[in-house]
Amino acid sequence: MRFPLLSITLYIAALQPALVGAAEASGASPAVQQITRAGSQPSAAGPAANFTGQVRVDMVWPADDGINASGALVTFEPGARSAWHTHPAGQRLVVVSGMGLTQEWGKPVQEIRPGDVVWCPPGVKHWHGAAPKTAMTHLAVTGTKDGKNVEWMEKVSDDQYNSR
Repeated sequence: MRFPLLSITLYIAALQPALVGAAEASGASPAVQQITRAGSQPSAAGPAANFTGQVRVDMVWPADDGINASGALVTFEPGARSAWHTHPAGQRLVVVSGMGLTQEWGKPVQEIRPGDVVWCPPGVKHWHGAAPKTAMTHLAVTGTKDGKNVEWMEKVSDDQYNSR
């Protein structure tokens, strides 16, 4: 059984240069890596309409034809948090530093720490932010659907935030 698989692998390897040459001959340009240098994009304050407390947003990449998701490093100072919101195509949060909190509507507040990954499914109402005494930074990878990546709602009350 191994001989046919090896033969197929060698056949594909032999064809690869011809396939690349055919793409170049057709006028299609091969994809190239792009590097966006750290510090080349300005930081922005999280808008007061969508956040409580001091929040800094550093865009890492926008959604584009290459990937239909944006990335941003979001830093929440102690006690800062997002308003309630949903994502039409979902969001993943990777906690980079500090300690944070997150809550899904109708469920208990949960602590999140460096290395934790939070999956926010499409349409699920939630919030996230820093713990009361510790700042928190997460990488937010947010899907885009029909040009939109978030639906903002009401702010998280102090009672909701402190309900642990």
